[in-house]
Amino acid sequence: MKKQKKSKKSYSVGHIHWAFTPVIGGVETHLKILLSEMKNYGHKIALLTADSQGRPKKEKIGGIDVYRTPLLNLDLLLEKEAKNGDIDLKKLYLDFIERIKADIIHVHNMHYFSKKHIKVLEKICARKGIPIVLTAHNVWDDGMYLDIVKSVNWSHIIAVSHYIKRELWGIGINENKITAIHHGIDTDIYRPGVRADRILRKYPILKGKRIIFHPARISLAKGCDVSVKAMNIVRRHLKDTVLVLAGSKNIVDWNERQHKDIEYIKELILKLGMEKQVVIDSFDQREMVELYNLSEAALYPSTAQEPFGLTMLESQACGVPIIVTYSGGMIEVIHDKINGFVVPTGDFSQVAYRIMFLLGDTEMRKKMGRTGRDIVRYHYTKEMMVERNIEIYRKVMGEKTDF
Repeated sequence: MKKQKKSKKSYSVGHIHWAFTPVIGGVETHLKILLSEMKNYGHKIALLTADSQGRPKKEKIGGIDVYRTPLLNLDLLLEKEAKNGDIDLKKLYLDFIERIKADIIHVHNMHYFSKKHIKVLEKICARKGIPIVLTAHNVWDDGMYLDIVKSVNWSHIIAVSHYIKRELWGIGINENKITAIHHGIDTDIYRPGVRADRILRKYPILKGKRIIFHPARISLAKGCDVSVKAMNIVRRHLKDTVLVLAGSKNIVDWNERQHKDIEYIKELILKLGMEKQVVIDSFDQREMVELYNLSEAALYPSTAQEPFGLTMLESQACGVPIIVTYSGGMIEVIHDKINGFVVPTGDFSQVAYRIMFLLGDTEMRKKMGRTGRDIVRYHYTKEMMVERNIEIYRKVMGEKTDF
């Protein structure tokens, strides 16, 4: 077990995000890692998030105080915003700040969805002299995003990739107020050599097969259709291959896009006659680790500008080379022909070619896998991520920092 570290000064930090456990998603997974590790560094950490059916209004998750409110329900946010005035939001945020005696407020993706929320919070923090740190996990291409992100006096912005930092800089945010901090993961959990007993019991069809794993949630933006089309080519040459798509339960399905994408992917699989070559299900963390260890390659052929992508780090930490596209922040981690492959967006034939290359060259596949794990261990651990976040806290609190 790694020794817990103490930072130079302890802070009470209130994090705010629209969703958390049991909701599953990239930001939610990042928060579980970040908040738990910050607590290990000696900080007092609390989270204000949306309510969830069957969950109490206040609970402890991994030692973190989690407060829930319907006012942060993202699926109903616009409707609620029309009905609830500033008084409701003022009470919500003031109560949270005073209850935890916050030194710092750290919000996640509050540069979108609701200007009313962040402006009420900004006024309270300004009056109390509390800095607001934003982690920008994404950027958008509409007026709501431009209006909110430029109207708030953020104390500092953490961008999850250099791609996000450039996008923020490009719309006029002061570059000195933005720091790129990549996500980090637990390399003791995501590692090679994990037996796949549970997943093989659950899916005996995978025994003796050559597994290609698409770990990102099922959506067209994540390139699931690209992966299916690529595997349609691969199976003509390699009969024993199976594609595993990691479905998603308990996600925030904005405008029911996820549901529509899943239906399309299922129809595509059916039309191509690939029912026996594709497995779709939702997997818990242990099963994900087992699947990485079963797989000979991972796929993340995103067709959208991907802000970063935790699954890249997970596959690399497990020693599995991954095939990605020239998309957003992914090329900051995956280096073509070094720890994976980078292909043109939407080019399923190139994805297929790279899959067959990896399956045909065991020595190269293992070498790329070892390189990928080394890259994660030296650059993308949860400890590195937390220490960089804490440096931002020290900076906004007026302490001397290494930045």
